[in-house]
Amino acid sequence: MDAKPLPLILAPFSLILLLGCAPRAFTYRQVVMGVETSITLYAGDEDDAVAAAKAAFARLDELENAMSDYRAESELMRLAATNGVAVPVSDDLFDVLARAETVRLATHGAFDITAGPLTRLWRDARKRGELPTPEAIAAARAKVGGDAVALDAAAETVTIARVGVTLDLGGIGKGFAAAKTIETLAALGHPQALVAIAGDVAAGAAPPGRKAWTIETSDGVPFPLVHASASTSGNAEQFIEVDGVRYSHILDLATGLGSTLQLEATVTGPDGALVDALSSALVLRAPERGVELLAEFPGFEARIVEKRGDGSVRVTTTAGWPAKR
Repeated sequence: MDAKPLPLILAPFSLILLLGCAPRAFTYRQVVMGVETSITLYAGDEDDAVAAAKAAFARLDELENAMSDYRAESELMRLAATNGVAVPVSDDLFDVLARAETVRLATHGAFDITAGPLTRLWRDARKRGELPTPEAIAAARAKVGGDAVALDAAAETVTIARVGVTLDLGGIGKGFAAAKTIETLAALGHPQALVAIAGDVAAGAAPPGRKAWTIETSDGVPFPLVHASASTSGNAEQFIEVDGVRYSHILDLATGLGSTLQLEATVTGPDGALVDALSSALVLRAPERGVELLAEFPGFEARIVEKRGDGSVRVTTTAGWPAKR
């Protein structure tokens, strides 16, 4: 997650006047975790809205300080530098690491926050336009393995069991942060709010007079969201082609190369971190297997778009995928 200083909060992007003295909607934008982030909240006046938005962006900065692998002094980076010692960590960091472990186990290691060495190897290969050697893949893979991160829930400590482990929360941190920010806004008296960090969205209570917020997939399909999160991951657009094979920018840990699937997955559910991680995991498996994975997570639904080699598009959804209402 990129680290950039927080600018001054912008003036409200939009004001929606409702009947009588009902609250108005205010939207603010900043760059957070290297991407544009928007916060929409309902408030009785602009001063109240600005105060709430400042607190929300401050909370996001706090979360970035806990989870960033770009900030050298972040809590995550300090943790990664330890070896064999049980280290007490913040509630935020422990919570997101515990959720990452849940998805790692459910996906049999396809989602793994220790995949940094393979990720860097594939990123460099993409820049050169050539595949890494089997020897380089094997050397990087030897440094990967989520079993090196041991969590003690009772003591809320984390032990890094091997030297050189690289931790990267890029596939789970933004969804976690968006959902935590919704909690912050609700505690400040603004439950009707929406937070979007790039492709990760968290919704609180519905806007006045409505049943839910209306969100759209990247291909324009609307769906409702209330007291829940949504995340979209895709590997159909960014790719390189080597010897007639198209490899995605999203790494398949099973091969150490980019995925050869052309998928985009949108996942909804009650937990922002899990939604984020599951959407990342779904684009690395056939849609049918993705549906099977989601069955292990009650309350989570998915819409998977597959672009086939003949130019056709197939859409697969879980049984409870929400229809617009």
